[in-house]
Amino acid sequence: MTARKRVGVLISGRGSNLQSLIRAAQAPDYPAEIVLVISNRAQAQGLEHARKAGIPAETIPHKDFPSREAFDAALDAALKRARVELVCLAGFMRLLTPGFVEQWRDRMLNVHPSLLPAFPGLDTHERALAAGVRFAGCTVHFVRAATDSGPIVGQAAVPVLPGDTSETLAARVLEAEHRLYPLALRLAASGRLKVVDGRVEVAGHRGPQGALVNPAGET
Repeated sequence: MTARKRVGVLISGRGSNLQSLIRAAQAPDYPAEIVLVISNRAQAQGLEHARKAGIPAETIPHKDFPSREAFDAALDAALKRARVELVCLAGFMRLLTPGFVEQWRDRMLNVHPSLLPAFPGLDTHERALAAGVRFAGCTVHFVRAATDSGPIVGQAAVPVLPGDTSETLAARVLEAEHRLYPLALRLAASGRLKVVDGRVEVAGHRGPQGALVNPAGET
């Protein structure tokens, strides 16, 4: 079996997407292993998830550094000490500097709770409901310096249902994130992704068939 890719995960909070990646990486045929989890907040619940799984966990408080550049340099050094090959952002609530992003170009993934390029940034579910969209969802993409930009690896769509609130929609989208992110990391770690002219090509992928319709009804 080919050596598994070494993955570092950056978190700031509860780490639910981290948990989905940990579960996926426990499969013997999964092409990636999580070798380090870093949080900028010592109280992040995700650190405990890592420790319970036997994964080294580290806190690098951003407030201990005089600048974003100094903080990012510390992140970069920690990742390289662990010989990390791929980075996953999983609820990491810090803007990364262009220099750090370039260091990990096409080797750093992020998950965002909308169908990008729609609704980048914060309050995605409130904005989706206000816009009256019939589908919401999530996106995994390679990271670029601009917030929530970068070549799209994969997306998962969920219906917006009558009576949805931002909380109910967020819960449905989060379930989709937990399916999509491990798949995207699998593709990246197995070498099936290639960025060409700003778009991601997936080797051997044909795409789903048919259309999703909401509201569903007789035709």
